[in-house]
Amino acid sequence: MMISKRFKTNMSVTFAISGMLLSTIMLSGGAAYAKSSDKDCSQVPTHSALKSALTTARNDASNNGGFDLDMWGTIVNRDGFVCAVAFTGADRGSQWPGSRVISAQKANTANAFSLAGLSLSTANLWAAVQPGGSLFGLQHSNPVDTGEAYDGPSSKFGQSNDPLVGGRMGGVNVFGGGLAMYNSSGVLVGAVGVSGDTSCADHNIAWRTRHTLNMDFVPGGVGADATRADNINYQGIVAAPSVANDFSHPICKIGGADGVSAISAALPVTQ
Repeated sequence: MMISKRFKTNMSVTFAISGMLLSTIMLSGGAAYAKSSDKDCSQVPTHSALKSALTTARNDASNNGGFDLDMWGTIVNRDGFVCAVAFTGADRGSQWPGSRVISAQKANTANAFSLAGLSLSTANLWAAVQPGGSLFGLQHSNPVDTGEAYDGPSSKFGQSNDPLVGGRMGGVNVFGGGLAMYNSSGVLVGAVGVSGDTSCADHNIAWRTRHTLNMDFVPGGVGADATRADNINYQGIVAAPSVANDFSHPICKIGGADGVSAISAALPVTQ
């Protein structure tokens, strides 16, 4: 059957127009999604609240352990979108640059693997993800979106308009410093992640940051102490076998000395 040149031309124009319409619809859908309630940060602390609480916790050096370093902190909402990023030092170079993304990973992890009735801190995941552990491979799931993680400009890092804010960076981190946040009604609203020192010091600082933010109405967890349900369980201190040992973490020794376990055991009780 012969097909006229005019028919072919008309069909080409039709397909081109259809393609343009489809692209417009897809872009419109993307624009609508960008304004969706997933990015709502009204239930979690603000940038200024995070910076204040994080700085207060970091400056209480005798209750941190570690090397007394400045810190990065990140808050995500329940849908994993970054709501705030802050640091405690004089400028963005006062903390380990790599810890900015790590703090966001920790926040994402604590949020992603906590539930209404069970809070898992990132410290709780360490033992379970080791070879032979019940969660081995978890650390390779939910990879970081590098486009989100390394977007610029760097001058905005740690500010209220940090490029991470409004994005869903993802990532899984399996050592201390990430804690789920539960409001005064016991509702899981997101998580906070802290990084910049040893992982044990990160946990201690994150814990007191969350407490200052009044987001530690924790319903339950795998901690050895029920009054600190998602606290870090130190290997060699918790009973073995036990649930706490299954979800334990190494002691971060400096020069062979344990300067953290007593601090972690005396952290404020959860509400």
